[in-house]
Amino acid sequence: MKPLLIRDGQLFDPGQGINESWSLFIKDGLISWLGKTRMMPPQLDCDVISARGLVVTPGFIDLHCHLREPGFEEKETIATGSQAAAKGGFTTVCCMPNTLPPLDNRETIEFVQAKAAEEAVLRVLPVGCITRGRKGEELVDMVELASAGVVGFSDDGDTVSNPALMRQALELSRKLGLPVIDHCEDKALSKDGVVNEGTMATQLGLAGIPPAAEENIVARDLELARLTEGRVHIAHVSTSCSVELIRHAKEEGVAVTTEVTPHHLLLTEEEVVNHSTGAKVNPPLRTIRDVEALIEALNDGTIDVIATDHAPHTVAEKALPVAEAPFGISGFETAFGSLMGLVYAEKVSIETLITRLTTAPASILGEKFGKLGTLAFGAVADLVIFDPSKEWVVDPDTFASKGRNTPLTGRTLKGKVVATISRGQLVNKDDSLDLNRPQEELRGRW
Repeated sequence: MKPLLIRDGQLFDPGQGINESWSLFIKDGLISWLGKTRMMPPQLDCDVISARGLVVTPGFIDLHCHLREPGFEEKETIATGSQAAAKGGFTTVCCMPNTLPPLDNRETIEFVQAKAAEEAVLRVLPVGCITRGRKGEELVDMVELASAGVVGFSDDGDTVSNPALMRQALELSRKLGLPVIDHCEDKALSKDGVVNEGTMATQLGLAGIPPAAEENIVARDLELARLTEGRVHIAHVSTSCSVELIRHAKEEGVAVTTEVTPHHLLLTEEEVVNHSTGAKVNPPLRTIRDVEALIEALNDGTIDVIATDHAPHTVAEKALPVAEAPFGISGFETAFGSLMGLVYAEKVSIETLITRLTTAPASILGEKFGKLGTLAFGAVADLVIFDPSKEWVVDPDTFASKGRNTPLTGRTLKGKVVATISRGQLVNKDDSLDLNRPQEELRGRW
């Protein structure tokens, strides 16, 4: 692995209190020096990235994505999903277990780990099921899955409807020190719903999913977390009422964390009118009131992290009528650019945005999985370099992901990832980036 010097970038790491025009040196996959360029000791045999005018931060961490393998390789693979994630600036992704077979035993976990080691360009951490087969009837061997290396437990896409079973899962989560990642959906209420229940669903003649379908389970599982002192992580929160429930639970000391997706921060139910199945997602896009509540919660820390819920599907599946097409947005490659819209609109600070993509998710994973989300000396060299002012048009045909399903097609975004470095290796590079070997004049200057 050849050493790499990133010269004259704006190093920005809120967790370390770093916001300086510095250079950074990577050797053996670790951050081995950072500081003013003129203070750097001679390092002749290395590659150089000129980062002047660019921002360098810790690599983004996604606690919630779908890589589809095993079983749904026509939608995505670990290889293509990791390449798409790298294009979006992610260096660690946590893949959900709703695969075929589901990730409910050591063998399937080890399959994902082996595939990732062989084919992924970044760190892939598997999430194990809560129940066998994700059927909601019997707990998996959570101790075995924890020893196999899962970062949490989830029946994502399905809620554990049996509260006694959920209580047992939370009790074990406390002992294992791993979160239960909670897909909150009361399916007795959501039934065959397609979009948010309200005037838009009525106008389109589609079955609605009421906010209460989410809020009922959020309330239930916060109470179970309070009872058991277990760790619950609420996935893809989408309603203002859910936010209030979580805020109060946090104030009372419940061990709860939560995530929000870029699309729930930026889009409303009206997107279904223009983008049809591209905007069909579960939980559904909600109202502007919900969006505003989510942004407020992101700013005040009620919402801990931003996670993509990257959910790729085939073109043929998304071409079906709205009522029949699967839920999901392919989100890796548009996440950062779309979120920068909140920064430019002065709704979210750049510090909050980077914290929710780096330091905060790293703290949920814990040091058990390595010192991530930081530019600290000696840390793993997981970095992203972005151009905050670069404008680009979303074109799904250029995606590395197999999933082309996005409601952002044709939109101009401002803010683009131009390089991603995973464990010291350059795994994604935009054509605009200046990558070269040290010039003689630089050697002399050093």
